[in-house]
Amino acid sequence: MSELHKYHPTDKMSDLICDNYSLLMVMSRFGLSLGFGDKTVKDVCEAQHVDCQTFLAVANFISEEQLSYNESEEAFSIPALMDYLKRAHTYFLDFNLPAIRRKLIEAIDCSGSDDVAFLILKFFDEYAKEVRRHMEYENEAVFTYVDGLLGGKLSDRYSIATFASKHNQIDAKLKELKNIIIKYYPEKENNNLLNAVLFDIFNCEQDLASHCQVEDYMFVPAVAQMERRLRNEQQ
Repeated sequence: MSELHKYHPTDKMSDLICDNYSLLMVMSRFGLSLGFGDKTVKDVCEAQHVDCQTFLAVANFISEEQLSYNESEEAFSIPALMDYLKRAHTYFLDFNLPAIRRKLIEAIDCSGSDDVAFLILKFFDEYAKEVRRHMEYENEAVFTYVDGLLGGKLSDRYSIATFASKHNQIDAKLKELKNIIIKYYPEKENNNLLNAVLFDIFNCEQDLASHCQVEDYMFVPAVAQMERRLRNEQQ
């Protein structure tokens, strides 16, 4: 891990979380649990059987927002990164989006007389379906393809460039949803619930954008490098 990076194996894990609380999500998606006391990042990862270099590569990427991948410097594990991405998909599909929907129903009037409330819920449900299609395609097609590469199998019909060319940013529609709520939902006497769910939508948008950047700027280049290596070996 380069000295130029923000976080290192010898740093205390608790210091990372206090410095950037969004790394709690990174920890969770690597399967790391809390309660590590004053242990270093390396010690926590080793104790919980997580690849330390991959954890730090993602933590530094998200914290530094560098949007680059250095093949000579970043020696992270593709299987470990793929497991991280799969766990992120499970978080969004099975926990975060359903939780936001429950809060939306509680915050807006869905009795049937409020057209804006109906529009908000309909828009959210369509968005959640789009995210599910996007992530299930990655789980079933992209990750299966990469598993084949890890086993030494190249495909004549598919490459990671195919995925990259069609990888749309799935956080865009959340911006529209936020605008509908902010601009058009009528003010109530107590907006605490609506403001809370709006805050969750902002966080979800940021989290999804960060997730897509990890895929675009870490996962895709690393897989492309593996493809090149396999082609050279098979020539």
